[in-house]
Amino acid sequence: MTVTADVLLAGIVLLGSSVQWLTGMGFALVTVPALILLLGPAQGVALANCAAGAICLVGLAGGWRLVRPRAMVPLCAAAACTVPAGTWVTHRLPQPWLLLVMGGLVTAAVLLVMRGARVAALRRTRGAVFAGAAGGFMNSAAGVGGPPFSLYAVNAGWTVREFVPNAMFYGVIVNTFSVASNGVPGLRGVQWGLVIGAMGVGGLVGRGLASRIPERRARLLVLLLALTGGITAVGKGLWGL
Repeated sequence: MTVTADVLLAGIVLLGSSVQWLTGMGFALVTVPALILLLGPAQGVALANCAAGAICLVGLAGGWRLVRPRAMVPLCAAAACTVPAGTWVTHRLPQPWLLLVMGGLVTAAVLLVMRGARVAALRRTRGAVFAGAAGGFMNSAAGVGGPPFSLYAVNAGWTVREFVPNAMFYGVIVNTFSVASNGVPGLRGVQWGLVIGAMGVGGLVGRGLASRIPERRARLLVLLLALTGGITAVGKGLWGL
């Protein structure tokens, strides 16, 4: 990678970290389309898994007492079962098709979250298993396992106070499985330093903006950025066919 690409990498991670700490969501949604265009699908997803997992682990430190084990066990168990399938897809499809699949998954997930879709199947234990399975596959294939979890939480009637720590816990578990399946991205030492530094700066920026930007407006901005990235990935995939 050139110096310009290294700077772009740091900027992408900084933006994703900022929106994650600003809204409690969005790192993967915002960064994955850009990371797969910059690093390639496999490396981009692997980096998103590592970074998102680390951010969720730090964010969970202050709210682990609010985690709901009864709901999280079927979610995480189902995700663990489908992570290998997502990895298989990532390593078997040609790059244009991967861009199409990943961009399509991101775009569809964002649109569903924006609608706040109500689905009877996403309730109780059956809904947790379905959401976990979808999230595990999407996380290892496209780096975006959060939207199925968000839809489950909406249909389960969770409050924001309940949602955030449980989403962080789910993010730690599903990204741990995804990193174990996808591996660690092959970045140079300098690039790892830039990524870690960008995550730290992004956290400070996000926390600083959290008190100044209304949560609803910030979440809408995240979703619009993610939608733009997803559509861009689809377009590049179509162009490469």
